[in-house]
Amino acid sequence: MTPRTATVGTLATAMTELLAKAGVANPDVDAELLLGHVLDIGRGEVQAAALTGRPVTDAQAETVTLLAERRAQREPLQHILGRAAFRSLYLAVGPGVFVPRPETEQVVQFAIDALRSVPDPEPIGIDLGTGSGAIALAMATEVPNARIYAAENSVDAFLWARQNFTETAAPNATLVFENLAGAFPELDGAASVVISNPPYVPDAAIPRDPEVRFFDPAAALYGGEDGLDVVRQLSETAARLLRPGGTLILEHGELQGEAIRDILTRDGWRAAATFRDLTQRDRTTTALRA
Repeated sequence: MTPRTATVGTLATAMTELLAKAGVANPDVDAELLLGHVLDIGRGEVQAAALTGRPVTDAQAETVTLLAERRAQREPLQHILGRAAFRSLYLAVGPGVFVPRPETEQVVQFAIDALRSVPDPEPIGIDLGTGSGAIALAMATEVPNARIYAAENSVDAFLWARQNFTETAAPNATLVFENLAGAFPELDGAASVVISNPPYVPDAAIPRDPEVRFFDPAAALYGGEDGLDVVRQLSETAARLLRPGGTLILEHGELQGEAIRDILTRDGWRAAATFRDLTQRDRTTTALRA
């Protein structure tokens, strides 16, 4: 693809064709977002500009073409833009951190609802393995009376999380560099909610999408032979952190709900239940501390 045109519409058409040939899902959306990024306008404005034949400069055309070619190599759109939307947040992301997914927006709703239902005027929520900080910062900004704590033990991911915590500046959110097993001993028995989106892909599995397979960090993907090694650790850690009746919330793969319920039930958790996402795939398992 080369910049042979000087309007938003013709560029959008050429980019969409390039991305579609590369197997990118929703190539028209990505083309519009890339154009908006270069032109510093929203997606709706890009669509309007395409209809009205708005011209672009040669420099803009060259820049957006280079970005489209990167996307055609299946580099994640969020890495190219340097940002990922998550609920009301627009988070900094890039190499070394797991890109937050739309399905996790529904998972964190369980935590938000649980925190809002707690009679404590300052309930405590904990996000273990926070990655970019998406889950923790969503809880902190949407339940401002809660105290939210987040732990991450990957140096690369922690740097992205620290940037997002700094930019969001939620006064009720605390980030620490710590492993999951030893996180927050000072909060033992005090938390109302513990949530995690742990690595859950079995070691032998190969993610289908190139964006995941080649760009998401392995530490955020793979969870042992059956994908549940970190879930087993989380069961132990969350039992230490939660008060009696507190809620554990885990994101997982669509075929793992039954196995996770079995793990939690054997560990003494009550009312383990699995819920589907908007695509009707099992996505979230919750349980209550006895």
